[in-house]
Order: sequence, then C-alpha cells, then structure tokens
Amino acid sequence: MATTARHSATTPALAHALSAAERGLPVFPLSPTKLPALRSPHRDEPEPVRCRGECGLPGHGVHDATTDPTGVRALFAAAPWATGYGIACGRPPHRLIGIDLDVTPADGVGATAGAGAGAGAGAGAGSHGGPAPDYGPAPDSVAALQQLALQHLFTLPETVIVLTPSGGRHIWLTGPPDVVVHNSAGRLAPGIDVRGTGGYLVGPGSVTARGAYRVAPGSAGLRPAPCPRALLRLLAPPVHPRHQPQGRPAQGHGLVRFVLAAHEGQRNTRLFWAACRAYEHGYGEALVEPLVAAAVRTGLNEREARAAIASAARLTAGP
Repeated sequence: MATTARHSATTPALAHALSAAERGLPVFPLSPTKLPALRSPHRDEPEPVRCRGECGLPGHGVHDATTDPTGVRALFAAAPWATGYGIACGRPPHRLIGIDLDVTPADGVGATAGAGAGAGAGAGAGSHGGPAPDYGPAPDSVAALQQLALQHLFTLPETVIVLTPSGGRHIWLTGPPDVVVHNSAGRLAPGIDVRGTGGYLVGPGSVTARGAYRVAPGSAGLRPAPCPRALLRLLAPPVHPRHQPQGRPAQGHGLVRFVLAAHEGQRNTRLFWAACRAYEHGYGEALVEPLVAAAVRTGLNEREARAAIASAARLTAGP
C-alpha cells in the first residue's frame, strides 16, 4: 500500500488534480478513455443500484469528486493507472459550467458520449466502447457561439479555456447558486455541448488515448468568469415535465425524419442528436423504437443504434 501511495504521489495526473482541488474544483481520477478510472463497487450486484457514494466506497464516477487533498490522494492511490482527472461541474464554490466546442466524428458517437456524461459509475478501468472514431472536419462551433452571442446580446468574458486533443475547446464559466444547468449535446447549436450539474470536464494536464488537454495560451492566469445572464437563460430554459405521452408525440415525427435523412458519415451523429432532443423534451423512451427503426433503414445495425440512444439517455439524465 505504501508503495502504491508513493507511486501515485509522483504521477502528473495527481499533481494536476491536487492543484485544481486547491482552487476549489472537485476532482476524481480518469482513465485514458476519459471515463472514471474506478469501477463501481456495485457492478456485480444482481439489481441496478442507484448509489451516488452513500455507501462510502469509491467508484461512483463524478460523485467521487472532492476538493479534500487527502480524499484526492486516496482516490488516485486506488487508481494508480489514472492518467487524467475529471472536474465535477455544478458544484460549489465555483458551480462550473463547461461550454464544449466540439469536433464531430466522421461517423460515431464515441467522442460526444465519452467526455462528461457524468454517470460513469459502472465504467471499468481502462474500458472502452470500441475503436476511437476518425475525426472529420470540425463544425463551425465557434461561429455558432458567436452568432448566439449576437442574437441574444451577450459577450463572453475573459475566462479559462482548455484545448482538447481533437482540436476543440472547453470554455469555463461559473453559475449562480439558484440556477441548475444540465448536460446537453448540440441543443444550443451543432457542435456545442454543455457540461453542467452531474457532468464533468477533463482537467488540463490530463493525458488521454488521443493526447493531452492543456490550458489555452493567455488564459492560464485567469479564473472562471461568471456566465452572462443572457447565455444562462439559454443554458437553463424552463424544465418540461418528463412524462410519457400516449403514442408517439408529434415532435417525434420530425426527429425520426431527421434520422431517416442521414447520409453515410452522418448516421450515428444524427441519431445521437435526435435521441438527445427526445430525452430532453421528456419522450425519449417513447421514441426509442421508432428511432432504432429509422437508424436501421439508413444502414446502421440495431446494436449500434441502441448504443447511440443509450448514450444520449445517459448524457441528458438529470443529476
């Protein structure tokens, strides 16, 4: 045990995580796949367990995150293979909100679903859902965010920006205590994901299978800035009750048509986006089978389609 503790104390991932914790950012260890490094202690139990750390054992993903240096060291001692760390969003004192300007895979949901889904409690150390997708051209997510700023009359403040190995960037903002921002994928605009309560960001200094995350030049000395109120209204719209209407809702027809119109190279991305919208509006479960059928008609197999929809369900789940 002493040998493991000494080893973990010298790892760059732990050093970066401790530095973040000192600044009030709750952290936990990540594997090279950007998933939580510690497996769930409930993984072998016959029935699903909705435990968020109440059992006192590590392995609950983002719910393990802490700012206590002793707690951080203990988590990394239990996961000496960790090469990075996650930062829990929505937690005091900063109540971090992450604006993820993404790079879209040519065909697949792995990049979108893997970083920051937050549930993560059952992920195995070093586990991976399949080969990493090949990245195509990035969507103009920067221009989309600028367009939102012009349309809704807000200016992004100077704040921390983290550059991702795939060419994207994470913009760090802080939220007020009376507003809950949930995770979303592409709801603001294509290529813009949001990390809020129950989600996490990969911390700068982390090394993943695709490369290292690093603070953008010029923002290293900055603190996360408050989110502009106009942007906050976009990030936290009125909550719709999650009920299951009889039959398929009218809105669902449009999402199914959106999936049916996918060409090769767009199929998984369109399916994932449509499933996210369905779950956010409260009829995700009612639309699973129509979306699977539509995806199969475009050329995906049923297993791929159901995996994409399950990823959307996890990403949009509340805290």
